[in-house]
Amino acid sequence: MTTIGIVLAAGRSSRFGEADKLSATFHGAPLAHYAAVAMLGAAVDHRIVVVRPAVDRFDGFDIVYAPEGAPQSESLKHGVRRAIAIGADRIVITLADMPLVNAALIDAVVKRAGTDGTAAATDGDRRAPPACFPASAFPALLALDGDRGAGQLLATLPDGALVSVTEQELADVDTPADLVALERALGG
Repeated sequence: MTTIGIVLAAGRSSRFGEADKLSATFHGAPLAHYAAVAMLGAAVDHRIVVVRPAVDRFDGFDIVYAPEGAPQSESLKHGVRRAIAIGADRIVITLADMPLVNAALIDAVVKRAGTDGTAAATDGDRRAPPACFPASAFPALLALDGDRGAGQLLATLPDGALVSVTEQELADVDTPADLVALERALGG
């Protein structure tokens, strides 16, 4: 079974302001560094990162470029299409602006999905990446539109398909204030 890891790093970051969110410093490294390290440590067969043009700081990844300003669903579709071309039996997706997701969580979500299921992480209130999808879900992923990515598919998952984590582990940095708050929460 071929499992492909996909990091989505092509978002518009409009709420972050003029600065490049994924290059913003978090605990001494660029924010996107943490998602890359997590996926590099995960037990996947191949790694893809979907980025905006002119971003190529992901060593060890197959780089796929999404159009500048494309909504999250378009970035996701670019990654899924590349995974299909490589021969993926399933994919596991994480977001470059979720710095506390780690390889163990990615692996736990893949394990929870089994060979033909879908699984995701939850903090009890929301369902979020990392999320694992079998090939049978690829058509639904390719039919998504808008900026919610696969959120509508995750909303229908039964509780048994979820890996429980803390709210902090699913922290998603959207604004400079989010980054500062997360640094403070971690004692930085």
